[in-house]
Formats: sequence, structure tokens, C-alpha cells
Amino acid sequence: MPMSDNFHIVLCTCPDKTSASNIARILVENQQCACVNIIPGVESVYQWKGQIESSQEHLLIIKSIKTAYPRIEQHILANHPYELPEIIAVSIEIGLPSYLSWINDNVRKN
Repeated sequence: MPMSDNFHIVLCTCPDKTSASNIARILVENQQCACVNIIPGVESVYQWKGQIESSQEHLLIIKSIKTAYPRIEQHILANHPYELPEIIAVSIEIGLPSYLSWINDNVRKN
């Protein structure tokens, strides 16, 4: 049984459904993650180049193992339309053991 501290969730916002779906599909097809949820209609308010901005985005919730993070980051950077995409990893503290095993089984280890 894999330990829960080997897993993380990577968060990434995208400007539209097309870019979100493209990145999600690339990550799953390349076995960088087991699953990506795409949540539409996220409103982001942020500072960018000295201005307060607001935009509607799609949030990717990427479930993976920690050792896959560098590859996930590389794939997102290569396919994301933003100059500076949000890519944040959060550790999974605890989870359903069988779900964590499923993640582990569906992510390439190298």
C-alpha cells in the first residue's frame, strides 16, 4: 500500500476550455498523472504588471505522485498559453488507500 505522503495535487488555471482540456489530456496520455479534474467558471482576481486584473478561468486539479512533478511542470509550461502559468503542488495528507493505489498504478515512475 503506498504511503499518502508520496502523493500530491497540482493546481493550474487555464484561460479557456480548449487549453485546459489539451493540458489535461497530455498529462494523462503521458502518464504524468492518474486524473485531471477541470473546473470551469473560476474567477481569478490578481495583480499583473502593476494592474489589478480579473478573468474567468478553468482550474485543473491534477492527481499524481510527487516524483512526477518535474515532468508535469515541463508539460504544462510547453503547452500553456500564459506567460506565467499557475503551477502549485499541494501534498495529500491522507486519502482512501485504494484511491491512492489507483493513482500510483496509473503514473509512470520514470
